[in-house]
Amino acid sequence: MTDPRKTPAGRVLALLDLTSLNAGDDLQSTVDLCRRALTPYGEVAAVCVWPKLAHVARRTLNTLGGRGVRVASVCNFPGGDAPLADVVEEVRKTLAEGADEIDLVYPWRKLKAGQETGAVELIRTCKTLCGPYHRLKVILETGELADPELIRTACREAIAGGADFLKTSTGKAANATPEAVRVMLEAIAEEGGNVGLKVSGGLRTLADAQVYVKLAEGRFGAAWIKPEHLRFGASTLLDDLLRELRGEAEPVSTRDY
Repeated sequence: MTDPRKTPAGRVLALLDLTSLNAGDDLQSTVDLCRRALTPYGEVAAVCVWPKLAHVARRTLNTLGGRGVRVASVCNFPGGDAPLADVVEEVRKTLAEGADEIDLVYPWRKLKAGQETGAVELIRTCKTLCGPYHRLKVILETGELADPELIRTACREAIAGGADFLKTSTGKAANATPEAVRVMLEAIAEEGGNVGLKVSGGLRTLADAQVYVKLAEGRFGAAWIKPEHLRFGASTLLDDLLRELRGEAEPVSTRDY
């Protein structure tokens, strides 16, 4: 059978931020999420959880031997409209809880209303807290912005503030679309392709993810497609990837997760 890293499903698996942001999430659900993240076909890129559960995810992954899986957590979520001081304190606490990556919601409501967003200051301050060792992903909520020019403005402000990734959606509102991602990739290209892309919202199948892999490959080439540049945020996508892999790939681990 095939090496999973050489299959479409295996490549997407390595780019997955396995996400659980449900109201009832707790210690047990987070442990279960981390177990799911360590599949027989390889590890996901990250798990994404509430700030209060970041420490649970980090300890669980370390215990299970998943130290290569990063812990992502959301801040200013989902509305994107908390005061600057509150967001800064939330990011500080979340990093202290063990998060490796912060998914920060951009103040998209202000942009949509034609107001000054203060986004560059917000993002720059949060990136300073993250430093060089913690990635900052900025969630633009592109489905709510809708207008390509508003999306472009949000991208440019996020990049100016020091974002490591541009992310499509919180997953709590409108889903990602190829049209929005094309605009985001154009903005990333303006900066030399050094900022990553995270697609989130409505991803359930390998076919869904492949749409965006092809868009990114078309813009930057196949070598760009790696966890440092491209992520998929989803909860149910993993199930479809595993169905694909069971039929075509050799497990890389026999550990009982």
